[in-house]
Amino acid sequence: MKARDFDKKFEEDQENIIDDLDLSTARRVNQEAKRINVDFPAWVVKSLDREAARIGVTRQSIIKVWLVERLQAEAANKSLNRDAVNGVNGVNGVNGAH
Repeated sequence: MKARDFDKKFEEDQENIIDDLDLSTARRVNQEAKRINVDFPAWVVKSLDREAARIGVTRQSIIKVWLVERLQAEAANKSLNRDAVNGVNGVNGVNGAH
């Protein structure tokens, strides 16, 4: 199938396009796993295990979720701080006036 035919099919929502994709070679950008080792004090591991058991996930899952949440919050905070420095509506805070 030519790219323009695929695009047209997608844009017109004619039918499911998944069958037209080769998902065997698909990969998620910036989602490749990289193994790391982290040492925690015993009390942290116990707390992680308790919380993981409480919500029904693995220790690894809760660590991943919490780290991602923190990184997203930090990124959002940096964005807000940058907006505050530049003014909410643009440089000098005047509706995009520069």
